Amino acid sequence: MNKAELVDVIASKTNVTKREADTILSAITETIVEVVSGGDKVSLVGFGSFEPRHRQAKEGRNPKTGEKMQIPATRVPAFSAGKLFKDKVAPND
Repeated sequence: MNKAELVDVIASKTNVTKREADTILSAITETIVEVVSGGDKVSLVGFGSFEPRHRQAKEGRNPKTGEKMQIPATRVPAFSAGKLFKDKVAPND
C-alpha cells in the first residue's frame, strides 16, 4: 500500500475528504519525524513506538577493495511494534 492508497482508506473510514486525510497523514508523519529527530520517543499504544537509537562505531570492509575501514557511530530511527500489532500480524506465534 502506498501513501495515496492509505489516504483513500483513511478518507473512507473517517468520512473526510481525500485532501483532508492527506493533510492529516502528512501532519502525523512530519510530527513523528520532528519528535524522533529531536531525540524523543513517540508511543502509540497498541501500534508501536518510534524512537532514536544509538548505533555504535564498528569496523567494516570496503566491498570493492576489501580493506578495513572504520564506520562511525550514528543515531538511527527505530520502530518497535506494539503487542496488538504483533498479535494481529502473527496471531499464532
